[in-house]
Amino acid sequence: MVSRVRVWLNRTYAENVFFMDQLRRNPDDRAVEIHATHGDPDSPVLATADVAELEPEGLSPAAYAEYALDRCRRYGIDVFVPRLHQAAIVAHRADFAAAGTALLAPTPQAVAVFEDKATAYAAVRSIGVPVPPWWRVRTAEELLAAVEELESAGHRACFKPASGAGGAGFRVITRAPFSLSHLTGFPSAHAPLDLVLRAVEEADEPVDWLVMPRLEQPEVSVDCLTGPDNRIRMAVGRTKNGRRRGFTLREQWLEPARRIAEGFGLHHLSNIQFRMYGGQPVLLDVNTRPAGGLHQLSLCGVNAPWAAVRLALGDDPGEVVPPFLGQDYTVVSGLRPVRPVTLPQQRTEQPEPLLPAVPAPASASASESVSQPASESAAAAPSGRAPAGALGSTEALPL
Repeated sequence: MVSRVRVWLNRTYAENVFFMDQLRRNPDDRAVEIHATHGDPDSPVLATADVAELEPEGLSPAAYAEYALDRCRRYGIDVFVPRLHQAAIVAHRADFAAAGTALLAPTPQAVAVFEDKATAYAAVRSIGVPVPPWWRVRTAEELLAAVEELESAGHRACFKPASGAGGAGFRVITRAPFSLSHLTGFPSAHAPLDLVLRAVEEADEPVDWLVMPRLEQPEVSVDCLTGPDNRIRMAVGRTKNGRRRGFTLREQWLEPARRIAEGFGLHHLSNIQFRMYGGQPVLLDVNTRPAGGLHQLSLCGVNAPWAAVRLALGDDPGEVVPPFLGQDYTVVSGLRPVRPVTLPQQRTEQPEPLLPAVPAPASASASESVSQPASESAAAAPSGRAPAGALGSTEALPL
């Protein structure tokens, strides 16, 4: 009888509920026990996992790596997919291997290169992959000089943190003065240059930003699966142009992604993003982790999470090629459950009487009005689940 595989995802993105779903629906019909830890008790990954646990807060990266290693030993984790403190964890790959846990993560050298976007751009350019022009700025004077140089060449300037994930901190520079137009409609990624310069000048410490031209669509994210032998097993591009999404196997996107993944030891799952500049694809970003949209490859008949787990366990899936390319699609919000919780314990002592702002309804007291939702929540809790509020400790809870 084949034993079940225990897979742990730590403090991961909410979208990885789909990653977890795909592991359960693996084509080998292998039993999978999914562990998830997070700092947010309302993260849907906790409700989706078989074993959920709140993570300890305030740990240094080194202390977190010790916590992770201990947890892998205690629960017999077969495959660990680290996102939080990835660099500290992969530095102890041998210790995890001795505990029987395979890390679904790149080499320490690869994580170090791609933690910093400026270092990444320089490294990637050295192997012949095109990158956009960029300036690293830390002061208002450096920012203004970079913006003016870009604008003189006919480009729109934008900036983003030199380190960070996703689109956090990305802004497009505009010369339009701040006005009521900025306060109508939805918030925009455009930031007036004068306000940005003032904020940098008044900051308590220097910023660390990359300034570069606003790149053009399409944006193509290439999901890669690479073995410890530095040989790529899968490379599939996901295209984005406005709301429209699709897939591509065109070599203008896949070839530079393969070169990066194999050349820098981006073992297991990675995501390499490109956009257009001057009529050619250039590197936008490299993620040394599974992309939140990785599950979208299921529209092409590919279960990438399971192929990655097989590879981590030493069961090489071989070349993973989509049997077909799915039709174009878009992404909409959906519903996922969270763990049931109760209201905090109510005070039993009688407070000093206060004059009400409005008269209380004669048919219900204040205590009745707050207790009703708690009883409804308890009644709606799924059977077989852990008691409401039980995630208040770091003890693992089967779901």
